[in-house]
Amino acid sequence: VQLQASGGGLVQAGGSLRLSCAASGQTSSAYAVGWFRQGPGKQREFIGGIRWADGRPYYGESVMEGRFTISRDNAKNTEYLQMDRMTPEDTAVYYCAAAAVLRSKWSIDTAYDYWGQGTQVTVSS
Repeated sequence: VQLQASGGGLVQAGGSLRLSCAASGQTSSAYAVGWFRQGPGKQREFIGGIRWADGRPYYGESVMEGRFTISRDNAKNTEYLQMDRMTPEDTAVYYCAAAAVLRSKWSIDTAYDYWGQGTQVTVSS
């Protein structure tokens, strides 16, 4: 499975951005696709994802305070991360990743087998 994340860029605080994660190749091998982010000087942080096997979304505990929503377009094999009311603390490289099998825990990066290249998001104050 190959993943291509896109949609990053510069946005002002309070604004919105939608990231895309397009899957190609053996997409039937993707059991779930999740999103992570890594801000400057910070550890990678889990955001959430969707279990492609049954379409069920899952989110991290904070769910970015309800500002982030994950969705999927089955026909396009693409998953989206909608980010609203953004703050400078959302500045990070955002990654999507695919898991090939069911995992007991989705919030750790070792649960995922394939990673996209990341897309930079910068939020200005």
